[in-house]
Formats: sequence, structure tokens, C-alpha cells
Amino acid sequence: MAEKFKFVPNDLAELQDRYDLIVIGSGGTGLVAALQAHELGLHPVVLEKMPKLGGNTNRASSGMNAAETNVQLHNHVVDSFDEFYADTYKGGGKLNDPDMLKYFTSHSALAIDWLADHGIILDDLTITGGMQKKRTHRPSSMAPIGGFLVTELLKQVQAEKIPVFTNVTVTSLNVNDDKVTGVTVKTEKAAGETINANAVVLATGGFGANQKLIGKYRKDLVGYNTTNQPGATGDGIELATAAGADLVDMDQIQVHPTVQQDTDHAYLIGEAVRGEGAILVGADGKRFVNELDTRKNVTGAIDKLPAKSAYLIFDTGIRSRVKAVEFYDHIGLVKHGDSIADLAKALDIDADTLTQTVATWNQDVAQQKDAAFNRTMGMDRDISAGPFFAIHIAPAVHYTMGGIKINPKTQVLKADGTPVNGLFAAGEVAGGLHGSNRIGGNSIAETVVFGRQAGEQVYTYLQA
Repeated sequence: MAEKFKFVPNDLAELQDRYDLIVIGSGGTGLVAALQAHELGLHPVVLEKMPKLGGNTNRASSGMNAAETNVQLHNHVVDSFDEFYADTYKGGGKLNDPDMLKYFTSHSALAIDWLADHGIILDDLTITGGMQKKRTHRPSSMAPIGGFLVTELLKQVQAEKIPVFTNVTVTSLNVNDDKVTGVTVKTEKAAGETINANAVVLATGGFGANQKLIGKYRKDLVGYNTTNQPGATGDGIELATAAGADLVDMDQIQVHPTVQQDTDHAYLIGEAVRGEGAILVGADGKRFVNELDTRKNVTGAIDKLPAKSAYLIFDTGIRSRVKAVEFYDHIGLVKHGDSIADLAKALDIDADTLTQTVATWNQDVAQQKDAAFNRTMGMDRDISAGPFFAIHIAPAVHYTMGGIKINPKTQVLKADGTPVNGLFAAGEVAGGLHGSNRIGGNSIAETVVFGRQAGEQVYTYLQA
């Protein structure tokens, strides 16, 4: 049995006072940016304020969207950048920054290839809400994408001896002669220590765990639970604005429709469960929405239900296609039934109604036509292979589409559109890409596409 990989961060005593590049944040974006910069000959450092590495990336489950990939062709999926752009633009309420979106969709396949070049293979496909083609890539093990990606990236970071420090909080960006020249940090050993660098990449994630900041822009979302890890408090936004950065779309905050919240912790139930064939029913045992509509629309439909919650219904066949369910079941989030009637009893739902709902759905799958809600995707398998399962879900704050204004080169922009010299940002900390609604599978793609771009553009900046 292979020994489980464990990454050990550098000891604080090894923290130097100068690097070519400081990357703030250790999620997918930060790790990719550091790797790409390192491979171009730079000497980066990764600073993480939390004791655990990986940020919100650890919690991603469905996959990574990309178009025109060899993986798609091997699965008989003919796709195009234009279709990927159109689905994302529509899903984002046509508020997406067109230049950001064009770069994102046209570089997604290259990002899949870049990962493969590093031994990180995403060769299985599923689909998420708002997409018309199967373009959500994941490992063949069907493991949740987030933890898989963080682990594999950390293996690369370790092999390349890129320094990574935890429990280091950046308190300010240092600006001299209109250029970012480093950061001031606080550690358990000291406060006010300066680390110099020729460039800084902000990869600090969003602010979904900051109730005060959410309330500033969306009072209607105060009190919602969140799927975010505790460190997602918007630190990068505060750092950037203090250095002169502009912000964009700060009121665009996504609520994810399927989050299990019956315990002390909110668990995101990934879109792949619906993508592989699950349906949603209310407390009356009836479907009420196209389960693969955009997150915004599915959330709205759930909020209109009397209980403001619903149940994901699926069978053994669907479960076999979503390995994350094993974890959900292990921690007690999954209800079981040998038959649909048994499952209904476990949920306190009328058995005849739920049985009829599933039977109707199975007929829809057989005919490939959803007469009730016009669902067209995620209909590759019905719900007929017992035992049967259900997960109770309700919406929770999930993703902040707004953030620091950047251009496709990941340069942080001032209000007048000019760059903050030496400052770059990518991932959830940056706004503009997703418009009013992020499509599932696009966040992981964003971390790799724009993480790479940040590393490349820092290199170009330092050559000038």
C-alpha cells in the first residue's frame, strides 16, 4: 500500500527577507502561479495565513471545465471555445468581462495539458449546471477535484523545493515609487517584518466567510451559512485597495443550492451528483426545477419551497459515478432505502408520491425528454438500481464573483484602468470573470488558467 503523501511547510526560521515573487495564498491559484513562475526561472515564496494549506480549493468537488480537449474527443464530445464562452456568458447573466472570459475559455484546454505535463491527469468527464456539453474534467478515480489537485500540486512544489510557509499573515503591501516592492507580515514570532520582492501575486480567495463584508454589499445574505473555509475573509481585497486597486462586481455573491447543513458544518454536495443523474424533490416528494439550471435559478426555486430546503434523490448507479458520496455517507449525511418507498419513509415523505416522481423521471430518461422542466443534460442514467439514497440540502453562500479588478494579464488595475505596478491577482480574489453567477467547474479552471497567467506575466514584468 502506497504511503499517504504529507506536505510539511517550511520552518519560519527559513523565511528570507527577499524573493523574486511573493505569492499570498496556497489554494490552487497560488500553487499554480508559484510553480509556473519557478519553471520560468524565478524564485517565489508562498505565504499562507492559515495552518492548513489549500484554501477553498480543498472543498471543490465536481471538476475543472475546459473545451476542445483531447479528453473530450476520446469521450466522443465535440466542443468549442465559442460554445464554452456562450454557456458561461449566458450563465453569468451576460455581465462577465468579455476579455477575461475570452482568455479563460480559449486557454482552458492548455491548462488541462499543463496539468497532464505535471502528471496531474484529469481524464474523466461529467457535467455541471448551465453547461450544454460535458466539459467538466476530473480524475478517473472520480475523486473530488479540490483535494486531489491540492495534493498533486504540493507534490510538485515539494519536488521543486519551492518554499511554503503557513501561519504567516500579510498585513500590508509595501509600495515605493508607485511600485509594489514587498509585504509586511505578522507571524507567531514577530509582527511588522518586511519581506521584499519584485512582484506580488494575490491568490487569497474570496470573502464568503466574512459576514461583515457580505453585509456591506448584500444585506439579504447576512445570516446565510457558508461552504467556505474560515480563512476566506477577503484579506486580499483589503490589501489591494489600500495599494490603490479598484474593485468590481462586489455585490455578485453566489449562493450554492445544494449544501447539507444539518450538522455543525456546512457540506457542499457537488454538482456532479446532479450531473450524473440525481433529481431534486421537495418535502411533498415532487420535482420542482430543472436540476441542472444555473445555480442562481436552482437556488431561487428552493427558496420558494415552504421548507426552503429539498432532497437529492439518487441510486447506486449514480453513486458509483460520484466518489464524494462515500465521504458524505461516512459522516452520516446520506439517508438509505432498499426501495423508493423505504427511502420515502426515512425522509417522512409520502411513499406513493415519491415512487411516482421517480417512475416518471425514469420514463423521461428513457425517452430523453423532461416534459415537466425541460432538463436536457445529466440524463445518462435513471434512478432504478437499488439501494436508493437521499441527501437533505438547502442553499448557502458559496462564492464571491466580485473582487479586485484585473485584466486578462492578471495585472491589478486602478480606477483609471492603469496597472498597480508589480501587483497581480488571480482566482476568487479577482472579479469580473463570472458575471452574476459562476458555473460549476469554472472555479478550478480559473485557478489553473489564471494561476499560470499570473506566473507568466510576473516573469514578463520582471524582464522589462
